[in-house]
Amino acid sequence: MNLRNPNHSPLGMVNRRGFCTAAAVSTLGMLSSSPAPASAAADDQHVDPIQLRTGNGEWTYDVVPHWGLLPAGRTFGGTHGGIASDKFGNLYVSTQSDTGILVYNKDGKLLKTIANEYPEVHSLQHAVEAGEEYFYATVQKGTPRENWLFLKMKTDGTIVQKITAPPEAGFHAPNEWRLTAAVPGPDGSIYIANGYGDSRIFKFDMRGNYQGGFSGKGTENGKCNCSHGLALDMRYDQPLLLVCDRENLRLSHFDLDVKFVRNITLHLRRPCTVSFHEDYAVVSELQGRVTILDKDNVPVSFLGDNPQKTQWADYDVNPENIAPAVFSAAHGCHIDEDGNIYVSDWNRSGRVTKLARVKR
Repeated sequence: MNLRNPNHSPLGMVNRRGFCTAAAVSTLGMLSSSPAPASAAADDQHVDPIQLRTGNGEWTYDVVPHWGLLPAGRTFGGTHGGIASDKFGNLYVSTQSDTGILVYNKDGKLLKTIANEYPEVHSLQHAVEAGEEYFYATVQKGTPRENWLFLKMKTDGTIVQKITAPPEAGFHAPNEWRLTAAVPGPDGSIYIANGYGDSRIFKFDMRGNYQGGFSGKGTENGKCNCSHGLALDMRYDQPLLLVCDRENLRLSHFDLDVKFVRNITLHLRRPCTVSFHEDYAVVSELQGRVTILDKDNVPVSFLGDNPQKTQWADYDVNPENIAPAVFSAAHGCHIDEDGNIYVSDWNRSGRVTKLARVKR
């Protein structure tokens, strides 16, 4: 399939749901797990099970109550970050707090925290290289001299590589380099999105040598308005870089030279992050929803669609006022090998939800 030639796929189709698509260590002592409060357990007895279910058909999910609870008195912070898993199925959740990255088992038991010196990790991408596991991460706030940087770390939080603003990119002020996502390419190249800055996408070789800056802020094809999320899309004949072009409300494909290929899904609700499961893509949207796309990038299910538009992307909303099976500001998302989905909501105290896939 020639991905540069739109005649090879049904581009520009409007699907039945009205979407335009382009292709129809800290110790455990400080953070030891504690049982759910009695009041929370009692509340579950009065929750109608239908209110804990979302989705449709084979993409039907139940909310797992109290998954990932923190000890009493602690909050996640803004959960303005990402979610990823390691080869054992442990979940890594980044937060806006001094606890760094939280590590859970599948049952939601807190095992440990890592990277505590970086309290605002914004994105997480798991990779296996030569049998070794790593996370590619972008950081908003770290040590006083290390804000806005790329990190490559082991699963225990050991940092093995850092990338800061390259002089060749022509930045003139510290706040121009404001990273939102990073992902490795098949050859070890590193792609970094300056989503909160000028929306350029930068390419580095595996050693961190600057290769160039691409795209940039705009609304036309090939440009982005907040290149918020990056993912390596392996669903087609060649690997492609998938970009969550958040404020343009679309997903776009670029090749590995960061040349624009096409827009693949339009009219989303501020897409933030993408996670893949077989030929499907799970997209978290800041305006109160998670969407599942098929290989043609047509929506097949909507999860947690929040009817209260006043809650969409509202940082000040109280999680207690958000219904369990809806989202206010879905930011990070991850789908595991069993098809279960984990979502972090961006709000003042944070919320992490596990959606368990209903077996048919």
